[in-house]
Amino acid sequence: MLTPYFLIGEVLKPHGIRGEAKIKPYARDPEDFLRWQTLYLKEGEGWKPLPAKCSRVHDGFAYVTLGDCHTPEEAEKLRGAQLYIDRAHASKLPEGMYYIADLIGCRAVDGEERELGTLTEVLQHGAVDVWVFRTPAGGTMMAPSLPEVFVSKEIEKGLIRVDAERLREVAVYED
Repeated sequence: MLTPYFLIGEVLKPHGIRGEAKIKPYARDPEDFLRWQTLYLKEGEGWKPLPAKCSRVHDGFAYVTLGDCHTPEEAEKLRGAQLYIDRAHASKLPEGMYYIADLIGCRAVDGEERELGTLTEVLQHGAVDVWVFRTPAGGTMMAPSLPEVFVSKEIEKGLIRVDAERLREVAVYED
């Protein structure tokens, strides 16, 4: 199932005297905040739209007026809030790229349809992402997200197809 909303930032603190908030972007391109006019807050099982006006992006942070905030005290009420964007307004990805949120929960299967695990986390600490899977036995498997290992992704079906031989060469297991 495709994720309808993506986590794109977190309100750090009020900034200035006009109700602006300093946002830590999680989006790939912080400049996207300049074009987004509506962000969302998760409320229970629903989503609350929040008008947004970004005045600038500086040193990796976005400075945004959210909703009806006109004072630092009003902006303070949003401190720590996680901000989302709906799929329709999210950045379009090039062919063959996927949102991490859409990959999480996908099942990895080999060429014979044997389940190898469920993707639970994507680590982004180096040149290649490392995918973390919960194995059917309850352990953890980690492997670099190389195209020769993870040969296809069928996100709509929740499947990642794996070359089992290549996976054995690079995977690390933890019980």
